[in-house]
Amino acid sequence: MKLPELPDLPVRGALDRIVATLTERGAAVLVAPPGTGKTTLVPLALETLGRVVVAEPRRLAARAAAGRMAALLGESVGETVGYSVRGDRRVGARTRIEVVTSGLLVRRLQGDPELAGADVVVLDECHERHLDADLLLALLLDARAGLRPDLRVLATSATVAAERLSVLLGSAPVLAVRGRAYPVETTYVPSLPRERSEAQVARATRTALVGADGDVLVFLPGAAEIRRTMDLLADVDADLVPLHGRLSAAGQDIALRPGSRRRVVLSTAVAESSLTVPGVRAVVDSGLARVPRIDRGRGLSGLATVRVSAAVAEQRAGRAGRGAPGKVWRCWPEYENGTLPAYPVPEIRTADLTRLALELACWGTPDGDGLAWWDAPPQGGLAAGRDVLRALGAVTAAGEVTERGRHMARVGLHPRLARALLDGAAEVGTRAAAEVVAVLDDDTLVPGVDLVAGLRALRRERPPRWRREVERLSRLVDATDGDDDPAFVVALAHPERLARRRSPGSASYLMAGGTAVTLPPGSGLGDAEWVAVAVATRDPGRSDGRIRSAAVADEKLARRAGSSLLEIVDEVDWVDDDVVARRVERLGAIVLSELQIRDPDRQLLSAAVRRGLNSTGLTLLHWDSDAVALRQRLDFLHRTLGAPWPRVDDESLLADADAWLGPELATARRRADLERIDAGQALRRLLPWPDAARMDELAPERLPVPSGSRVRLDYSTDPPVLAVKVQEVFGWTQTPSLADGQVPIVLHLLSPAQRPVAITADLASFWRTGWPQVRSDLRGRYPKHAWPEDPTSVPAHRGTARNAG
Repeated sequence: MKLPELPDLPVRGALDRIVATLTERGAAVLVAPPGTGKTTLVPLALETLGRVVVAEPRRLAARAAAGRMAALLGESVGETVGYSVRGDRRVGARTRIEVVTSGLLVRRLQGDPELAGADVVVLDECHERHLDADLLLALLLDARAGLRPDLRVLATSATVAAERLSVLLGSAPVLAVRGRAYPVETTYVPSLPRERSEAQVARATRTALVGADGDVLVFLPGAAEIRRTMDLLADVDADLVPLHGRLSAAGQDIALRPGSRRRVVLSTAVAESSLTVPGVRAVVDSGLARVPRIDRGRGLSGLATVRVSAAVAEQRAGRAGRGAPGKVWRCWPEYENGTLPAYPVPEIRTADLTRLALELACWGTPDGDGLAWWDAPPQGGLAAGRDVLRALGAVTAAGEVTERGRHMARVGLHPRLARALLDGAAEVGTRAAAEVVAVLDDDTLVPGVDLVAGLRALRRERPPRWRREVERLSRLVDATDGDDDPAFVVALAHPERLARRRSPGSASYLMAGGTAVTLPPGSGLGDAEWVAVAVATRDPGRSDGRIRSAAVADEKLARRAGSSLLEIVDEVDWVDDDVVARRVERLGAIVLSELQIRDPDRQLLSAAVRRGLNSTGLTLLHWDSDAVALRQRLDFLHRTLGAPWPRVDDESLLADADAWLGPELATARRRADLERIDAGQALRRLLPWPDAARMDELAPERLPVPSGSRVRLDYSTDPPVLAVKVQEVFGWTQTPSLADGQVPIVLHLLSPAQRPVAITADLASFWRTGWPQVRSDLRGRYPKHAWPEDPTSVPAHRGTARNAG
């Protein structure tokens, strides 16, 4: 093919070098910023090496690149240059350069690991780190190492990811092309108090229309934000043009062609690097992007809105300086620049890996071992994906792909949606199943919550994009008829999202997966007891989810579609402060029915009793004063002497309950049985023999005093206290001690009326220095009692004993 006169883009001068390097080395990495021509000029030059396949991360980019190359050749798409994306293919017998999506090329590799007919593969925009692109790179390297060592591979990137790509491609040469960057002036536009993001972006866009020439490119996270911002800008003197991957081909082409007057192009991330939007001199950046995320704990997956990285912010700003000096308005405070992450998080780290797990099983490497990964898939996410595949019958217990799994992979959708198509066709009819699955794969087709109402509107309007996908899906399964039931197809895709209302009249539902979700007001679903949830998201800071799309269901449907989640189990648990034994029929976390069990399993019962004891605490048991005193004495001995005296705090006793409560717990069936347990008797099982024989010596329950009384010691304090009338300790010269003399007792000396008159741990010192004042006070208050000057020299007594003084 003779190359036409190519546009004067920076990469044009490097084309001969790129072709020569690939010819000599077989692989190379090309680093060139957006707008340098790497996506369009390089494949045209590589055609001299044979048939070229270009892999793009997005369908929109694939179509645009093919159209641009065909225009440079003065041809129509489908002649020398063609494209293939899911549901749309334009290639012909003369096609030498084919632009495909990364996901579609993965499917081709699965069907033909040798990639027969392809001589060069260009992996464009590798730095974007989409999941399909990372998988394609790993599989392509594996195929090249074994079956196709002659296959030439060129990886392109707009960032400094070149070193890692070079290593993966076997120390491939890195070729760099510098872009012609014009200066870009940056202005920061912080939000106003309580200002929504779309309002902030609209305000910045109005400023850009006044403060800059040319078209304005506005970056927003998604199609919904684009619609809302367009509404806010409806009165500006410019054409408002949306650009996102869900638009029709005709709608996308409008944004990629120069307009007859000034334009505001409102785009998602598709315009960051793989596309050229002509005429742009100003950029307004919301600072937000939408990326795949999975919340495995709640069973919710989808797209999350996140802050852009510093690298992405620079790429977006660079769009303003391609043809002339430009300006960018960033919708965040300047000080936040330093807090932006350096690069985007690769999808493989955060996304649902079920589809990746299926592709790896089809490749024969369920764990991904032996493949050269840019970032290896997290094993936890991969294991979760394999669990889903096993439940769908796509892989065996060992992780090997089944014939059903291969069929699901050929559908080209998430395995859940493939299951809904294959199994739903047999129940509701092929076309009806395909229509619902096409909506589930593109939830922007139905803007409201009521999926069935949205589906009726689609059937009336028959938008081309939806119609083409329905026809494609219908061709993948045998033609059948059935009763149209959208909710059943939704439930086949997501049985764990079958949800039942938590109480009559409530907007709160519990999904079979265990997550609570809320139906928004005005949903159109009425007072439905059951719904099949198609899309649910979780707002930041909330534990429950919000239903975005659903269809009314019923229990009969739930039992059919969610049969794998049905189970009947005997549950014995501690509920509302007592043991409850019941036979429960569940659909996942949803209780369908329950019956009381008269004679529950002994092990389940024992476990429930223990849970009750652990949750309620030891106060459940019967603790009389003797039991409390015994526990306090044991605690004193453990604190003072340590082993073999046991710990008797709550945590230790509960942890070792079998050692002292075993017989009682073995026979307990309910709370009342626990309340009857004599805690003191049970606690004696912990006494350490033979050391326990000295317990009354080391920590006596009562202590004999000089009067002949035996007074109870209080071990609840540290050190223990002996509260005794002062007359009863006349004659003591030293404070008694416990635990072989290690701990002196604290004496609370009482008046005849049992009121404290002194506290001391040093009785000898008290008699000398404290007693004179105490004696004076006591003589005045209790004149009938004897209060000697020297208490150590008189006998102790219990009564008045006037002659004792």
